[in-house]
Amino acid sequence: MAIVNLTPDSFYAASRVVDEAGLEARLCQVADEGASIIDIGGYSSRPGAADISIDEEWRRVELGLQALQSLSLDLEVSVDTFRSEVAERALALNDRVIVNDITAGEADPRIVDVVAEAGAPYVAMHMRGTPQTMHSLTEYEDVVEDVVDALRLKAESLVARGIDPERLILDPGFGFAKTTEQNFRLLSQLRRVCDLGYPVLSGLSRKSMIYKTLNVTPEESLAGTTALNWESLRAGATILRVHDVREAVQTVRLFEEFERNR
Repeated sequence: MAIVNLTPDSFYAASRVVDEAGLEARLCQVADEGASIIDIGGYSSRPGAADISIDEEWRRVELGLQALQSLSLDLEVSVDTFRSEVAERALALNDRVIVNDITAGEADPRIVDVVAEAGAPYVAMHMRGTPQTMHSLTEYEDVVEDVVDALRLKAESLVARGIDPERLILDPGFGFAKTTEQNFRLLSQLRRVCDLGYPVLSGLSRKSMIYKTLNVTPEESLAGTTALNWESLRAGATILRVHDVREAVQTVRLFEEFERNR
């Protein structure tokens, strides 16, 4: 899953798309590098990110969806939003859209009804609070037990509300309301999330758990991302959400060859 940020304030500057030409270049690049899914985001979810209006978020997302359509790229597309109105508009424009919701319906419960009615795939991520408050919500009795239990209950609730269980994807939410140590603890037990029986998305790309541990910048975190992506695959993750598609595709190919010959 290739990250395409139509935001001016995402934490990794190289992932930001600032104009239509840059957007088309980015889409063609990740397609050429082997992406399976394009993840279009119009709202930055980095810690402390500024809030924006629904109309501004949709303006950005619509730009991405229309560019993808005009380029006739045969790729799955997901929209990274927690707002039902944005999801609804996206599904009206492209009924194959995957809805990637960092709040799993907590911020805007109606988004679950929108997705269920459309029969669309839905990514439900674990987090607490909002991008503006999550940094202060990191108290867990046991981060692994708490996240696994929360995702289990959330999956049950979503299915009961009409989400197709065959199209539900879980995301443990690395970096969202979790400290560096908690992120590594959760990664070490990612298999527990995978054992819930749903596909799992792992989004570790260039995050602070990497660059803070290595005392580098996000720009210098590709090697660390690759290492942790391998661990995600080893634990059973189905989707890698990444900034660097070529390197992720190579990692997947190497892992698959490793598994065939293990």
